[in-house]
Amino acid sequence: MLLDKAQIESYIPHRAPMLLVDRLTDATADRFLTEFTVLPDTIFLEKGRLREYALIEHIAQSGAVGLNYLYRKSKTEPQGGVLGSIAKLTLFDWPAVGDTVQTTVYLLHQLADMYLLKGECVVSGKKMLECRMTLVGLKAGGGDLE
Repeated sequence: MLLDKAQIESYIPHRAPMLLVDRLTDATADRFLTEFTVLPDTIFLEKGRLREYALIEHIAQSGAVGLNYLYRKSKTEPQGGVLGSIAKLTLFDWPAVGDTVQTTVYLLHQLADMYLLKGECVVSGKKMLECRMTLVGLKAGGGDLE
């Protein structure tokens, strides 16, 4: 594990109940792995299931955490950013209370401070949601992010 929940709070501005990333488990120049456990008091639950808009936000936060982790590794301060767009979204199922969502975020393309990401959320090997999104406003750290 690279970062736990307490450390993640220094990488993105989200706080409970809006913080939807518990752990950053891996980060490379083109892929980030995160986890989030759905608890009974998790925001965006409906009938014991985590709604798709929470999974979308979880992917966005996972991308921001991964990018900012790489920025900090390259000695650049973490940057703010916003979700610019969502595309090609497919919902397969909703995670239930007690499930741990394992998410892979792929960095597909970067243009200045815009990043095209693909995110996939999985629970126990079963895909829950996948989509593409653009994060805007995360400034490049001045060169290679490795």
